[in-house]
This record gives sequence, structure tokens and C-alpha cells, in this order.
Amino acid sequence: MPVSAYFKAGLFVVAAAAALFAAAGTIAVPGFWAYLAIFAIVMIVSFAALDPELLRERMRPGGKKPPLSLRVFSLVLFMHWIVAGLDRGRFHWSDNVPDWLQGVCLFTVAAGYALALWAMRVNRFFSSVIRIQTDRGQHVVSTGPYAFVRHPGYTAGFLIIGASGPALGSWLAAALVVLFSLPFLLYRTITEDRILRAELAGYSDYAARVRWRLLPGIW
Repeated sequence: MPVSAYFKAGLFVVAAAAALFAAAGTIAVPGFWAYLAIFAIVMIVSFAALDPELLRERMRPGGKKPPLSLRVFSLVLFMHWIVAGLDRGRFHWSDNVPDWLQGVCLFTVAAGYALALWAMRVNRFFSSVIRIQTDRGQHVVSTGPYAFVRHPGYTAGFLIIGASGPALGSWLAAALVVLFSLPFLLYRTITEDRILRAELAGYSDYAARVRWRLLPGIW
């Protein structure tokens, strides 16, 4: 991987920390440090354990810049970090998340990232956009978490987005990121499944074997 990729990843973690602590006006928020530690560990493990070609695909899908939708998604993440910082450090609008629930949600965020890393580890076609990667020889992956659900990456996304606000101790940040992010993830799940059925050889047979898109026994 080029040095610029490591720099961008580190910069993203620093930017997340800046958004949280600058908005809070203090660094004395232990939950923020725990959240950022999870985030930093995920970045380190990604570069250490994942296929470099996959990382390049995720950063520049098909050799192109990420689409506007992903940049808007990143903006929503930053906005919810800023709201969490303002809520916890300055205005206390809705920062009464119980400590035990904040701990559970921090664990859920970590579990969501672990699931996403597992899915990326076994699926070298885990792009950041919806596209059939004929240029990379894409084929159906049915091992690891794909033996249980067809879109474990989106399952991970729902876990992370749903738990992120309470993990930061802010109900308002939770409402913001859930309202603006979960519909996007649901749309992506439905659209990607439809395109894979129509265009990827063997996917329809795989979908007949693995019935569930996101959660076994439910959907």
C-alpha cells in the first residue's frame, strides 16, 4: 500500500478525535477515548490483515474516487461525532445514557467492526461501492460469515451505526446517525442483492442456500 493510504487512515482517526474533543471542549471524556481506541485498532488491523488489493479497491473503487453518496455518509458520521461532543462536553442536551448501556454499545461497535473485518478477510471483493468486479475476477463467496447471511458487511454496518451514538453517550447523536444512515444502508442492501442476483454467476443458487440477507431467521 502507498504511504498516502496509511496517512489518510491516520488522518481520519485524528479528524474523528478532533471532532469529538473540540466539540466537547475537553479531553476528559473516557467513553470517547474508548471509542477512538476501537477505531484506531480497526485501522491497524485492516492494514495488517487485509488484502492490499482489496484496500485499494475500497479506497478507489474501480480506480475512481468514491461516489458522492459515500462522502455524504462520511459527513453524517462526522456530524454525529460533533453533536456527541457538544452534547457530552458543553450543553448536556441528552447525555444521560446509562454507563452500563454505553459499555454494551461500545462492545457492540467493536463486534460490528470485527464482523466487518471477518467479512473482508474472506471476501476480497468487499468493495465500498456496488459493482460487479469483472476486472478482479469476482465470484460468489460463501465461507466465513457468508455461510450464515448474504450481506454480513451490512449487518456489521447496522450494528455500528445503531450503537455508535449511545456508545458516545449521546441520545441526540444516536438519533442523528440512525435517521440519516440506516435508510442508506437498507437501500444498499436491497440494491446490491438485486444486482448480484441479476449479474453475478452463481449468486442466485447461493441465495437459495443462504436465505437470510442480514439476520438469520428474520430477514
